[in-house]
Amino acid sequence: MTSTIPVSNPPAAEGPVILAHGISKHYGALRAVDDVNLAVQRGEIFGLIGQNGAGKSTLFKMMMGLIEPSAGEILIGGFAVGGRYFREARRHLGYLPENVVLYDNLSGLETLRFFARLKGAPSAQCAPMLERVGLAQAAMRPVREYSKGMRQRLGFAQALLGTPRVLFLDEPTNGLDPQAIRDFYATLRSLRDEGVTILITSHILAELQERVDRLAIMAAGKIQALGSVQALREQVNMPLTLELRLGSDDAVLARKAVAHLTGVSSVVTLDGLRISCPRETKMAVLGALTGLGAKLLDLKIQEPSLEDVFFGFSDDIT
Repeated sequence: MTSTIPVSNPPAAEGPVILAHGISKHYGALRAVDDVNLAVQRGEIFGLIGQNGAGKSTLFKMMMGLIEPSAGEILIGGFAVGGRYFREARRHLGYLPENVVLYDNLSGLETLRFFARLKGAPSAQCAPMLERVGLAQAAMRPVREYSKGMRQRLGFAQALLGTPRVLFLDEPTNGLDPQAIRDFYATLRSLRDEGVTILITSHILAELQERVDRLAIMAAGKIQALGSVQALREQVNMPLTLELRLGSDDAVLARKAVAHLTGVSSVVTLDGLRISCPRETKMAVLGALTGLGAKLLDLKIQEPSLEDVFFGFSDDIT
């Protein structure tokens, strides 16, 4: 790929850390990635979601220079992927693939030292990195004795070698138990606070919902929606759910109070009443319920989950 920016001097580290313009990757008639434009800012945790075959992994590999785009240009930290300065810039990228392949006969520490030599990272980082991912006690054990979750943590440790400025994480919590997942995202937050830019894919949408700053929904090689979780909720315009806790007689009264509102539906439950309403009707519903006073024992407003939003966009696409 020929860079369209000057290469006489390294570009300044300004603007988006990741910038893709008109990126496509075609395999014959298959358009794995089709005219993608994307900008990710410094210190942002950015989610990339989509069904299998949506183009997420292909986009990752093009950003890291592992495969060449059929069209378009990608800049990482201001450097054109495949350009004059990208070889040096790539030393500051970390990558955790979906399927981690490791040498079973090496110990955890030997594995990290091997990757450190490949990346030109100080070997002194290896032991502290194992500590950071919770593998210090297994440092000298051969990888063949590692569980799937331990292998995944070791893969994450190698991605962190060399103090990367950009992290590409493809299904990073695969095989991790709940505590390890919690620790993993705590590490990501601390890295973000240090200015590391993180691009992450996951099929476990509930994990990403409260943990990404923005995300993109991919389908058929294209980005179909882009923004914060809340912005996407508003864009897809899915109804809100209100869960009311009150007595059975009072639930009937509450149901009558909101029955006249446009687009509102309700159903009596064991604990009270469940109301579904358009986002723009929320305040009208709450106003209609004020007459219940102390009869209303509790009220919870539930936003559509990220999974709901994802399938909402998917339904629109199909």
